[in-house]
Amino acid sequence: MSTTTLAVLVPLLPFLGAVAGLLLGRNAPGFVRPLAILPTLAAAVLAVLVAVRQGGDETISASTELTPTGSVPIDLSLYLDGFAALVAVLVGVVATCVQLYSTAYLREDPRYPSYAALVSLFTSAMLLVVYSGDLMVLLVGWEIMGICSYFLVGHYWETEAARSASLKAFLVTKLGDVPFLIGLFALAADADSFEIPKILETVAAGGLDHPTLIALLLLAGVAGKSAQFPLHTWLPDAMAGPTPVSALIHAATMVAAGVYFIARLLPVFAASQAALVVMAVMAAVTMVGSGLAAIAQDDIKRVLAYSTIGQLGYMVGALAVGDRGAAVFHLLSHGAFKALLFLGAGVIIHAAGTNSLGVMSRMDGLAKRIPDAFWTMTIALLALAAVPPFAGFFSKEAVLVAAEHTATGHSDFAPSAAGWLVLVAGLLTALLTAAYATRLWLMAFRGRGAAAPDHGKEPLAMTGVLWLLAIPSVGFGLAAGTVSDWFDGGELTPTLVTSVLGTGAAAIGAMLTYALWQRASAKAALAAAAGTPAAAPTGTPAAVAAAESAAETPEVAEVTHDHPVVPAGPAADPGTAFLGPLHRHAAAGFHLDAVYDRLFVRPVQAAASLVRFLDREVVDTYVRGAGTGTQLLGSLVRRAQTGNVQSYLSALLAGAVVLAIATAVLANVNAGS
Repeated sequence: MSTTTLAVLVPLLPFLGAVAGLLLGRNAPGFVRPLAILPTLAAAVLAVLVAVRQGGDETISASTELTPTGSVPIDLSLYLDGFAALVAVLVGVVATCVQLYSTAYLREDPRYPSYAALVSLFTSAMLLVVYSGDLMVLLVGWEIMGICSYFLVGHYWETEAARSASLKAFLVTKLGDVPFLIGLFALAADADSFEIPKILETVAAGGLDHPTLIALLLLAGVAGKSAQFPLHTWLPDAMAGPTPVSALIHAATMVAAGVYFIARLLPVFAASQAALVVMAVMAAVTMVGSGLAAIAQDDIKRVLAYSTIGQLGYMVGALAVGDRGAAVFHLLSHGAFKALLFLGAGVIIHAAGTNSLGVMSRMDGLAKRIPDAFWTMTIALLALAAVPPFAGFFSKEAVLVAAEHTATGHSDFAPSAAGWLVLVAGLLTALLTAAYATRLWLMAFRGRGAAAPDHGKEPLAMTGVLWLLAIPSVGFGLAAGTVSDWFDGGELTPTLVTSVLGTGAAAIGAMLTYALWQRASAKAALAAAAGTPAAAPTGTPAAVAAAESAAETPEVAEVTHDHPVVPAGPAADPGTAFLGPLHRHAAAGFHLDAVYDRLFVRPVQAAASLVRFLDREVVDTYVRGAGTGTQLLGSLVRRAQTGNVQSYLSALLAGAVVLAIATAVLANVNAGS
């Protein structure tokens, strides 16, 4: 079987599994789990075969005209380079792990059949984006992912939080998709084609008439899909969905699509130096802002959500300085350990009966209850904090090396200002990342208080997946030399300068957080011994509210056997002291939702109210007036219609007499004149 045929089957198999799952889910529930797992697993295996055959060699292209348009044609085409081959493997492996994990995690969920089918469709759409060589076909997968995320984030639609989160995710990403679509049409108009190879040829020949405008329009869509500032606010709220969905969205689909799109069309963005600077600024603000916000979150999933935003910022930063190999390398590395983090968080939620880190910090022995999750989460957090020799260290260092080369003038791809922005923000984010990773580990696994609830050993489908994902989280970085062959051939190995700076920043963040945690634990212990609550720091009410809401989320009710009694007393949270007066603002995401509410939501609602008033009070008044006038005229005419023949004859005679008199008068007047 040819490589092209195998590549066609990769997105097709999960799609067929999704269709079959939707059709058979109610009538043949025994087929639901096999239809969820087997097509996705087969797609993952075929993606590996495609990657092996492609081997980082020449790009494999194949196309056939999908439909004539009369102008720019739309083709059903494949464009398989090393980037596409490896990203497809990531998507297939993570999706298979999520499907396996979900069979145990949502085993009692009555809506599991539709959930599994949507996950398969989600996977198929992302694979279509990865392999597609035509931008219109890519757009189909891009939009299918959007609608799948809407349904999956809103899986627990009985709750207001899930409904609001799904609607917010859909609307914010669509806000970016509008300029994205315009940018695609403008790009195709300049290149006279939607096919990626022809577009790249046009760019190489300098054929783009409006490179900056096109790049910025496309960047708006990427910011929405990949949750970059200022369109990142939907992603933390999307944690209202099931945890396996969060793993899929954050590790291998949806948010990865935007970064992959830029890597795919990087020459288009490189045609405008201004666009690269904008991209660097966006990445820098995203990295630092998300790192600060992550330190202040109480919900374990929201911590990981802000972590994803920051790590995506690293990838966008690498693209801004022209190293798509480093960006996709970090995408692959991050996909492995972020999937592990979310699925491990699901096991923690399952065991602790809460999403709240504050509540977990008042539980004793949680790590002993879930040893598999403890060890694998520790590995994933070390990779997230970029501690050598874990995968995150090598991929993050590749980004910093690329930024250093641009900042010091060794690369003329982007302005040196862009390199300095990415480098400084990346080092600061390394410190913040280690801080919130350490905080999460300490609060989740080193709690002190009442004994953690014991629900027995977690299912093998959940723990086995964790250990499977732990393998690339540990060893994938060591394959940096081999992986570079699939990319542009550039070096992905760390340098001494960036290694020292990056690892030193991470060490400072981790040690500072640990010291603050010890101090917070001592204060909490003294307050508990004295029987009096500790002094409430600024922002405590918000944290308490978050803990209470986290303990009552529908997911907790879905996956736990009972709700533990929340221990009383203060939580040992080092984040409060770490951020100081900034904590309250960071916990609220720096109030960006409130800013958007005042700048956009309220004006739109006011305009809608005005339109409604004009429609009801002005337009409807004229409509009602026209109808009322007709009714009045009809009522007057109706009075003359009595049905009496004598009345009709009398009126006819009177009319004839009047006409005769009028005729005689007019004749006399004319004769006299």
